[in-house]
Amino acid sequence: MTDPAEMQAPGADQLWFLPLGGTGEIGMNLNLYGHAGKWLMVDLGVTFPEEGEVPGIEVLMPDPRWIVERKDHLAGLVLTHGHEDHIGAVPYLWSRLNCPIYATPFTANLVRRKLQEAGLLHRVDLYEVPMAGRFTVGPFELELITLTHSIPEPSAIAIRTRLGTVLHTGDWKLDPDPVVGLDYDDEALKALADEGVLALVGDSTNALVEGHSGSEADVREALIKLVGERRNRVAVACFATNVARLDSVLAAAHEAGRRVCLVGRSMKRIFEAACDTGYLKHLPAMVDEEDVGYLPKEEVLLLVTGSQAEPRAALTRIAQGEHRHVVLERGDTVIFSSRMIPGNERAIARLQEGLLHRGLEVITDSDHFVHVSGHPARDELIQMYQWTRPKLAVPVHGEPRHLTAHAALAAECQVPQTLVASNGDLIRLAPHGGEVIGQVPSGRLALDGRRLVPVDSKALRARNKLAFAGAALATVVVDAKGRLLADPKVTVQGLVEAEEDMAWAAEELRQAVEGLSRQDRTDDEKLRETVRIALRRALDRHTGKKPLADVHVIRV
Repeated sequence: MTDPAEMQAPGADQLWFLPLGGTGEIGMNLNLYGHAGKWLMVDLGVTFPEEGEVPGIEVLMPDPRWIVERKDHLAGLVLTHGHEDHIGAVPYLWSRLNCPIYATPFTANLVRRKLQEAGLLHRVDLYEVPMAGRFTVGPFELELITLTHSIPEPSAIAIRTRLGTVLHTGDWKLDPDPVVGLDYDDEALKALADEGVLALVGDSTNALVEGHSGSEADVREALIKLVGERRNRVAVACFATNVARLDSVLAAAHEAGRRVCLVGRSMKRIFEAACDTGYLKHLPAMVDEEDVGYLPKEEVLLLVTGSQAEPRAALTRIAQGEHRHVVLERGDTVIFSSRMIPGNERAIARLQEGLLHRGLEVITDSDHFVHVSGHPARDELIQMYQWTRPKLAVPVHGEPRHLTAHAALAAECQVPQTLVASNGDLIRLAPHGGEVIGQVPSGRLALDGRRLVPVDSKALRARNKLAFAGAALATVVVDAKGRLLADPKVTVQGLVEAEEDMAWAAEELRQAVEGLSRQDRTDDEKLRETVRIALRRALDRHTGKKPLADVHVIRV
């Protein structure tokens, strides 16, 4: 019997779901649905490594090699919304997939800008789909269902096949007053339930959070009050893609009679996209970075990137006094209007402590009501299950603890079956209910300069080793018979002070060479390996570290 994971695609009598990113973790979403000889991809995002996780790497993304090997069966890529963990990998991975892309206008605007920067725009078939639009991709009949989230145009996707309908929620919440964009379409969800929902594949981020996620309109009122009470410069750090929050900050600036300065490349890019698509219409007076220093402090509001303490983001450079144009001084205020992404806590704490040390007032969601989540808390999840009444719940977009809590909540909502999966689990949705029927390769790729490399590659493993234990190089010069012609030369990085005499290490290497048989001394590989092991042992005894070690053998 053929292993399902080895097949190119399921037949007309099968409907499969395969997550390759974003299940068992938060970020870098990549989901596949298979039916009738074709695959449908939903989202293609990135994530960002935790501090020190992979030295020199700032962007991670799912490894798509399994579907790349079957790209002739890939009908298309549908994007649920424009957050980086759902669209960020498109410019890096599209050339491997070479499939059409479908997105609503705002999301398409963001993707178009990314493709333009990557030099791919004129190669990609990018189709704009209207909100609540219906369209066909291969054997899949798709309907977008409008929801609310912390970005314009978030859509759930009703994926209809001859075997049943799957509701893929994407990221969502139930915001009664989203400020920017349309309200959620509960009537469409109820109509879907009347039709019958085979499975709900849904957001689990806040499955452990009781109650309701809150409304953006309430944050707007709080920001207007908070900014109005400040007398010096105010900087607001938030996710650039949270267009509703941008609009709320702009409203606060207008009420306080302040001019707004956008600081940070992504802030400017999202601002332009929101204006292009009509989501920001009533703008206050704006000022460029180059001119903001000429204004009185009480007339300035800075809208900045860097709420997660990213090393190259605007707020980090401002805090370090390294920004070319923007300065914050004692008595100014910085408002963090965002949550801490798990893994960024230490870096954000250091940034905030640095700002406090410079005499700035720092305000977070622990101090004032300056943020609400864009993901559903438990009451909203319960409402979604009451509206849609699926036969199967498959939690995604969360760490294992979130997925488990989501599955338990779905069971409490009388969903007949739940299935907690991981990236790489090949799941049969129909016929005969949900079941893991195989595993396929999954993993992560790292953007390393201009290259994409697996995170478990030899190069990145070596870099981690270098960061932890340093490096050492030994050079030995021998004659044809393997007799030393000079003392071994030892150079180390990241282990001892530069001025330290390494004669003790050289002596141990001399003893190791002289301890070899005459035959082994004439074998370059045996000589090199003997010296390498001796070098690591010597450094371990002296420093307690076993560094990456290399040996150059020079035979004259």
